[in-house]
Formats: sequence, structure tokens, C-alpha cells
Amino acid sequence: MEIQENISLKLFNTFGIDVTAKQFARFRSVDELHELLAYNQAQTANSKHQTLILGGGSNLLFTSNVDGLVLKNEIPGIREISEDAHHVYVQAGAGVNWHQFVLHCISKGWAGVENLSLIPGNVGASPMQNIGAYGVEIKDVFYSLEALHLPDNKIVHFSLNDCAFGYRESVFKRKYRNEFVITHVTFRLNRVPQFNTSYGAIEQELEKMGVKELSIQAVSQAVINIRSSKLPDPAEIGNAGSFFKNPEIPKQQFTTLQAQYPAIVGYNLSNGNVKLAAGWLIEQCGWKGYRKGDAGCHAKQALVLVNYGNATGKELFDLSTAILDSVKQKFGVQLEREVNIV
Repeated sequence: MEIQENISLKLFNTFGIDVTAKQFARFRSVDELHELLAYNQAQTANSKHQTLILGGGSNLLFTSNVDGLVLKNEIPGIREISEDAHHVYVQAGAGVNWHQFVLHCISKGWAGVENLSLIPGNVGASPMQNIGAYGVEIKDVFYSLEALHLPDNKIVHFSLNDCAFGYRESVFKRKYRNEFVITHVTFRLNRVPQFNTSYGAIEQELEKMGVKELSIQAVSQAVINIRSSKLPDPAEIGNAGSFFKNPEIPKQQFTTLQAQYPAIVGYNLSNGNVKLAAGWLIEQCGWKGYRKGDAGCHAKQALVLVNYGNATGKELFDLSTAILDSVKQKFGVQLEREVNIV
């Protein structure tokens, strides 16, 4: 067990925000996590210092230093645990890089996650957010997970229903926020692919690639090409991907907005509501390509806030607030941040 003092977290969050953790440690097993939590409990028995579990750092914005212990989840491993006639059940450690997990599955011929290629972050965060892209969400391939319950230090198993997945939502974001540390996730993947290419520009990209015979490799590469053309690489420009959720509004409200803004982008949902494209709303408010100091709104995708170098978390948070206010004022639609604010 190695605990470091006053460590910069700049390299541990994709926004590249330079804040300091009072204490910092890594764990690669549940036993190491138990050991670190026991140490921290003894050290902070009479204090209110926070404990923050950090994964890939791709879905958070630091707005201040962390006056407590930051534990970086690096639990490794990918293994096939069972199979049946139609599915393969694959368990991955929470510290496994998500895109590397996807590529591993594709190399094995396990289908279902190819549309989720190139999403930044680690496996452990995927069910927390119910990450999704190009018509597929984690809930579509999720089977179960194991998580350590911090209040009583016990491992709890969660099924699909237990997680209460919604649009970029799960019980871990609200009901059980900061109560659990996800250690392992098990996915139910398909032996025979069920291709989903109708969303976004996948079909056009496949045609552009000259693909004659559809495969999970081809779909993955098409998604990688599209994402690379639209979204900035966090290694080059600090960002956390989509900063805002696509809002859902009643059909009547959409009809009213459509009369005023004929080009408004909306998708009909099975519940009768309409999901709007938050990026379009933000762009219409003039934010696309905006920059003040090193905080900005990406020039190619208005959903993405970026750190051009030395922006602070507060500067990016204030920019997001200004965007929320302007969309509310212009369209009467309340956007919601997808990124977690720390």
C-alpha cells in the first residue's frame, strides 16, 4: 500500500484540470481497496475529509482541490466466465480501459459493444453512466456487476434491474451516489452479431469505407472514424466528451418549437416525448467555437467543452452555466450536465 501526499490530478482527468489531492493511492484488487479504506477510516475517524474513487477521469470536472484521499481504480482482467447457445458472458475489471475492452471483444468475435468503440474511460464507469453511442447503450449488453458497499465494506451483486438504467443514468449516480465502488462488470455478448447501423452516419461511413460484407470489425472502425472526425482527442485537447445530455420534452412543446424553428432536430421516443439534439440548441445560441481564455466550446461539436491548456474547472463550469442559461432563455428548454462536477 503506497499513499502519496499532495499529488496533482492533472494527468488523471481528461479535462487536464490541475487540482491537487491531499492523498492519492492506486488499487488493483478488492483486497487492496479494503486495506486502503481501513487505513483511511483510521486516519479520518474524527474528520470530514472526502474519499473520491477515480476511474479513467473521463466524465468529471474538478472545480477545486480534493481535501482527502483519492483512490484510483486499476482493477485489471478480462475473462470469459460462461457461455450458452447464443451468448458469451465476459467479466472485466473496473480498471480496464473501455476501448481496449471493446477491441478485445471484437478480436474474440463477441458482438454487442462495437458501436461503443472509442468512448473514453474505464469499464467501471460504463454502468454508472449507462454509456451509449450510435443506438447502443450499456443496458443492452449488461448482465451484472460487483461493487463494494462503502458504509459496511461488503461486496454487493447488482443485476440489470437493480441498476435501474436510464438515459445516462443508473442508481449509482443518484440513489447510491458515492456509496459503492464498482469492482467488476459482466457483459452478455452475442455469438451472432445483431448489427445496428441505422443511427447517425454509420451506414454512410461503411459505404465510404467500401465495406461489402458487414462485420463487427467494420462497424467498430466506422464508429472510430466518425468519432475521430467529430470529437477532439483528450490527449491533444482537454475534454470529457459530451458535456450535456440531449433533453427530452413533450411532443406539444416540440411542435411549438418546430413552428418557430423549422430546422430543430428531434427524435420521437416510445413514451410519446421528443428527444432534442442538445448540440443543435447550443449551436443556435452562438456557442460553437466560442473561446474565452483557455475555456471553450469545441469548433466541430457544440456538445463538447474543451480546455485549450490552462483553464480552471471553475472557468469551464461557469461556461457551462452560461450555455444552460442561454438555451433556457432562447428555447425554454432546460439542459442538464452529463459530466460529474467535483
